[in-house]
Amino acid sequence: MTHAIGGRLRLGEPMHRHTSWRVGGPADRFYLPGTLEDLQAFLQRFAIGPLTWLGLGSNVLVRDGGLRGTVICLANALDEITIDASGLIRAGAGAGAVKIAHFAAKAGLADAEFLAGIPGTLGGCLSMNAGAHGGDTWNLVEWVEVLHPDGQVQRLSRAEFQIGYREVQGQDDACFIAAGLRLTPEDSDSVMQRLRAGQERRAATQPLEWPSCGSVFRNPPGDHAARLIEAAALKGMRYGDAEVSSQHANFIINRGAARAEEIETLVANVQREVLSRFGIALQPEMRVIGEVADV
Repeated sequence: MTHAIGGRLRLGEPMHRHTSWRVGGPADRFYLPGTLEDLQAFLQRFAIGPLTWLGLGSNVLVRDGGLRGTVICLANALDEITIDASGLIRAGAGAGAVKIAHFAAKAGLADAEFLAGIPGTLGGCLSMNAGAHGGDTWNLVEWVEVLHPDGQVQRLSRAEFQIGYREVQGQDDACFIAAGLRLTPEDSDSVMQRLRAGQERRAATQPLEWPSCGSVFRNPPGDHAARLIEAAALKGMRYGDAEVSSQHANFIINRGAARAEEIETLVANVQREVLSRFGIALQPEMRVIGEVADV
């Protein structure tokens, strides 16, 4: 019996509605699955490539010309979090990192507090080994489940991937849909106290009131991108409505009506200035996808 496909399919969906920078042109096709079965059936019968997988859109710059093919958005789907008898947390790729951090703390499990400082989904965290405050996502991972373009699900161990700083290799064209996270038992109150302290520190040091993607650049070995950008006197530098935050130099904020082109140009300007001053080539932490708009 053929599975009736649930979820929502939209045509010409503006991507600024789905990215934390609040920029991006239209996606040809934009699919929000209701369940894993919906997603599998959609992939097998209706997906038109290329496929772009999206969570909360917090680590991506979608260009003004938009995206061809199909965007599959897992935010608010595949977001269940459970815990088994051994204390292993199973979380779906659509679960927010902040939500996972709070779930773990309430369960009396430590080591995931840093996830409360990441404004994305677990799927995005897995794809780039996202981290904050000294913690990295893949240090918690025991196994992952991936979904292949033909709709088949496969469970893989951590050892089957090559994990680096903000980099993961080994998933090929499959998408992460879940992970098993092994954490350390600890008093719930102590874990929650550290989690909240981290969130307060983030609120005090980052420009959370403005649209951004989080940290723009990876930290070079033995240094911090924010320190280099600040030392180059680039805080407050603007291009159109894109601005290097005066509060945290590794954030580029949308002051209201920025276009992706302005953000991308400002990123390049920062790279050029830091390279000129210090001989260090800053590498973007976020991904730039989509097509440049026709002028």
